[in-house]
Amino acid sequence: MKGLNQFVLSGCAIIVRGQPRGGPPPERQINLSNIRAGAMARRAAQGQPDTKDTPDEPWAFQAREFLRKKLIGKEVCFTVEIRTALGREYGMVYLGKDTTGENIAESLVNEGLATVRREGIRGNNPEQARLCELEDQAKSSKKGMWTEGGGTHTIRDLKYTIENPRNFVDSLHQKPINAIIEHVRDGSVVRALLLPDYYLVTVMLSGIKCPTFKREADGTETPEPFAAEAKFFTESRLLQRDVQIILESCPNQIILGTILHPNGNITELLLKEGFARCVDWSMAVYTQGAEKLRAAERSAKERKVRIWKDYVAPTANLDQKDRQFVAKVMQVVNADAMVVKLNSGEYKTIHLSSIRPPRIEGENKDKDKRFRPLYDIPYMFEAREFLRKKLIGKKVNVTVDYIRAATGPGEGTPAFPERTCATVTIGGINIAEALVSKGLATVIRYRQDDDQRSSHYDELLAAEARAIKNGKGLHSKKEVPIHRVADISGETQKAKQFLPFLQRAGRSEAVVEYVFSGSRLKLYMPKETCLITFLLAGIECPRSSRNLPGGMQVAEPFSDEAMLFTKELVLQREVKPVNGPKP
Repeated sequence: MKGLNQFVLSGCAIIVRGQPRGGPPPERQINLSNIRAGAMARRAAQGQPDTKDTPDEPWAFQAREFLRKKLIGKEVCFTVEIRTALGREYGMVYLGKDTTGENIAESLVNEGLATVRREGIRGNNPEQARLCELEDQAKSSKKGMWTEGGGTHTIRDLKYTIENPRNFVDSLHQKPINAIIEHVRDGSVVRALLLPDYYLVTVMLSGIKCPTFKREADGTETPEPFAAEAKFFTESRLLQRDVQIILESCPNQIILGTILHPNGNITELLLKEGFARCVDWSMAVYTQGAEKLRAAERSAKERKVRIWKDYVAPTANLDQKDRQFVAKVMQVVNADAMVVKLNSGEYKTIHLSSIRPPRIEGENKDKDKRFRPLYDIPYMFEAREFLRKKLIGKKVNVTVDYIRAATGPGEGTPAFPERTCATVTIGGINIAEALVSKGLATVIRYRQDDDQRSSHYDELLAAEARAIKNGKGLHSKKEVPIHRVADISGETQKAKQFLPFLQRAGRSEAVVEYVFSGSRLKLYMPKETCLITFLLAGIECPRSSRNLPGGMQVAEPFSDEAMLFTKELVLQREVKPVNGPKP
């Protein structure tokens, strides 16, 4: 019979598998007839204090390694000679497609890595006689276990635990170390033997997570969808293979790493084939380029393979022209949104994906003072000004990442209308990333299965990490900037008192904060730190609709057109009022 060698248990036992057909193929253990190799080390049973670790028998590991290097991943032919009552099978294994290939038992005996079980040998069996002959030759040549000294130097000093895993990982400085993958728990978690010091460590692949096997109360394991397939995918490529591992981090005693193999990066392959999803918390330590992982996951999503078979993209219902477009920024709203004008002339509010503007924790303490978010929330004014100076009147590239559905008011939570969330760039600069890197916004954290996020989410996280490290903006330990702005825009008496001061100052610089109508504006005077109402001298535009004590005042004809005309010219732009404002 033929099979593919999947695993070498010891110097005289192997696991073979057939070709996969629609899923992982069944396994079969074959024990080599007529020979015995040393027993491999075994760890004491967990939770049983009376048991002890069992070390390697002399030459056991060398016999296992001889077979591993010769057989793993190779096609073998085997014959079953004996099947015990318990189902244990003994036979001969040959390298290749038929019995003309190399006899594995003979090779082991010839190298002095196994002994012949002479007690059961029949004199008329030529295969058994051949084994005895090879053993005698190995003895006379003093090969392997027949060398002088007893073989104590071949026993490994296995280390099953590491006292301080974080220090151990840090001491390696992310340099690749040689290893053998000894066990695959699931598609993204393996047990590795680190060489040459024989540390046995559990490594979770950085940046991804595969479906797992959930342990039930009765001790049985229930696989999540595609868990068995993901495990087989990793096993068939890495189990008992020589690899290099970069140990990248150790949060909460979990060792994160990347496995390097000449045939490819298993982390990227698992994502590309739809066996894994990206994981934000460990993606940050991945040393081979997080963008490659996102691209591999995106490829699987687009092809709807395996775990993504029912995937629907957040912008699947949008036409291409509505997903990517160029628009002109007309107004910055708070510090995470803007009103843009499309080529069609339509206005649209765009929210920057995956970021949160500065906010104040808890309720506003000063109940007597009117709360003005722009000036009273620390760093809100700086964030708004950064966006205003960079974007107002400029054309930007908009890529819609997701549409956040409208939410109704809940207990203690306000209602939000539907939001279009997008990545906005100008001159190749991601505006959200620039805002976050200056500490003027924070990055929203999501559930792992929440796909409604920025298409440049990893860059945002990296920008936030830099801002925290450098103590920028919201992450600074310095005193927060305070903006004491006097609002005299609605107080006639104060405005009259302030007018002579402004007239003496001559031309003053200001920012148009609001447009009431075509000729009535609210200005922020940065030098004077005040808000004033400003009327354009010599003209009067139609009045817009407004609430009055007696009811709603109807808008005059062309009022909306006049107001829009003025908005497009001056809203949130820097201006220089002339001849002094009029109260």
